Amino acid sequence: MPKIAVLPWVLLGALVLAQICYPLTTGGSRAALTVLTVLIGYLTSVSHALLSRGLRTASALVVAATLGGFAVEAAGVATSFPFGGYDYSGRLGPKLLGVPLIIPLAWTWMAWPAWLAAVRLARRTPARIALAAAGLAAWDLFLDPQMVAEGYWTWRAPMPALPGVPGVPIGNYLGWLGFALLLMAVLAGAAGPRAAVPGPQDRPILALWFWTYASCVLAHAVFLGLPWSALWGGVIMGAVVLPLAARRGRSPGWR
Repeated sequence: MPKIAVLPWVLLGALVLAQICYPLTTGGSRAALTVLTVLIGYLTSVSHALLSRGLRTASALVVAATLGGFAVEAAGVATSFPFGGYDYSGRLGPKLLGVPLIIPLAWTWMAWPAWLAAVRLARRTPARIALAAAGLAAWDLFLDPQMVAEGYWTWRAPMPALPGVPGVPIGNYLGWLGFALLLMAVLAGAAGPRAAVPGPQDRPILALWFWTYASCVLAHAVFLGLPWSALWGGVIMGAVVLPLAARRGRSPGWR
């Protein structure tokens, strides 16, 4: 295997190790590990996009997810649209316009595997955009309850909420879905044709996609005391992740 192809696997290994350590930490150590995990995830996705698809695709990912993610978060903090009124604590590092700089990196980290998964599940671009957006937005069913429980951000009006998941309004998830659709549409249009061609070089990112889903279900259900978010996320994100896993299981040589 060329050295250039090893990097995403090495970063994925570091990411898995950091996430395994997360339940074993508390307080400031846990917040620092959260930031480190996002940084590793960001490097994993952006480096893979660059190495496997080239500068155009990697740049499109950064513009759509990183810059776009920061813009929508800044708008959200300032205007309460599209996620509802919320405020970030100071525990996730430096902030700009009220947004921790680490936040848009998290959007980028998961946007790339969501897109590559959708490329394998659908042939037409509109369907790929919809599936990728649904997968990315569904991840928030794990992310937001976990981060709210840690006190990293809070909503001013957290109702109505999903049953068993207090503290996060339903409108937040709808806002995620709306922005995710826009993000994926920009990525699909700007990334170039190579971004829509699957290949064996995508295995570390697909492994990241499956690991994220399985580890979130396990962590919420067993280690973090969040069984309802494990259920909601497991079912809704699973609707996107599990068909891909089943297809891979039926076709071992499938790319």
